[in-house]
Amino acid sequence: MNKNDSECFTLSFPETKGLVISGDVHGDFNQLVFKLCVQHRMRDTLLIVAGDCGFGFEKRESYENMVKRNGKRMNESNNWVVFVRGNHDNPAYFDGRTFKHKRFIAVPDYTIIQACSHTILCVGGAISIDRQCRMDACLGRRRYPAIETVTIDDLAKNVYWKNEAPLYDEKKMEVICSQFSIDTVITHTTPSFCELFTKENLHDWVQADAALLGDVEAERITMDKLYERLVRDHHPISHWFYGHFHQSWHNFIDGMLFRMLDIMEFCPVY
Repeated sequence: MNKNDSECFTLSFPETKGLVISGDVHGDFNQLVFKLCVQHRMRDTLLIVAGDCGFGFEKRESYENMVKRNGKRMNESNNWVVFVRGNHDNPAYFDGRTFKHKRFIAVPDYTIIQACSHTILCVGGAISIDRQCRMDACLGRRRYPAIETVTIDDLAKNVYWKNEAPLYDEKKMEVICSQFSIDTVITHTTPSFCELFTKENLHDWVQADAALLGDVEAERITMDKLYERLVRDHHPISHWFYGHFHQSWHNFIDGMLFRMLDIMEFCPVY
């Protein structure tokens, strides 16, 4: 079902008959499964969450219990969920191994997914505009060990992770572009020419975080680099999905449909 090497992580879902993209879920995993399997009665469907899944805000056992709670329903519907990294996610979960189950998997950036005759590129990450208060919260409850050799738990419960930003990986793109023809892109944030052009109250947050504005601009530039590379290599991209901004919007730009998804918004891919 999957292949993981030093260059490229790939997943294939040959049994799927439907492909759906979801906006942010912010830890509401049970509602996500209910909406997929019960509300919409989808079967044989792959659902891909475009970031801000909610991994890391609770103990690891919480996510394992979620899998147990929803496993029967997912098995009976023959559905799968793939999670792409958002800024409100602990990157340690997104290596294709740490959270990997029969029906659920959190994947690394630059994962290639093949399903329903589509070849999909997934790249996560974004900047939290409220990161300063999140960092302050982390510092406020930190307990420094008396012995320096104590191991830090990368999966410990937290509210902010400093390696949240998206990264443009030229090496991985070289490998991907040499092996695959991408028709669908799923990211958490988006290129600079797509809505939203600012997040709510961004300039208020800048007052307490002088580097924020530059980092938010750099986030979008990273997506520009990804877009430019895909265009330069003539990938037949028809759809680009993203979340992050908690609104719905879509527009055709240079022949591609860019679609921003609201929280828990489902969009099928045909």
